Amino acid sequence: MTLNEPRLFADDAAVRRIGEGLLAHTLPRDAWTHEAHLAACLWLVRERPDIELTRELPGIIAGYNVAVGGVNDDTQGYHETITQLYVAGVRVFAARHAALGLAEAVNALLAAPEGRRDWPLGFYSRDRLFSAEARRNFVTPDLAPLPTVA
Repeated sequence: MTLNEPRLFADDAAVRRIGEGLLAHTLPRDAWTHEAHLAACLWLVRERPDIELTRELPGIIAGYNVAVGGVNDDTQGYHETITQLYVAGVRVFAARHAALGLAEAVNALLAAPEGRRDWPLGFYSRDRLFSAEARRNFVTPDLAPLPTVA
């Protein structure tokens, strides 16, 4: 695996462990990777419709961060704009790939443009995306509109 290759999930149970660990605050801090963020989001979209992600995911992630010894401030921890952008992207991806199994869909997402670490920079300039304002509150994109489910 090279530096830019995503870490893939072996099976549906591995994806569910990430999502359930996030919700229960039992996921080890070092397991909360970029791939885990996207796996948890896709799992939540598919299997937890009782959770309204746009509204509830900020508290879920920020609470998890604190529970594992992290900090949510202007420079680290929860990032509202990045979270809401990836939620939008994952929803669009999930709608396009509804026939795939859970782990298969997560792995396909990780290999897709929406799964790339730099994907947000197609919508936001670096200065806007990495501002304290964008971390604390959702800011609208300055380069391209957000993806939406058709």
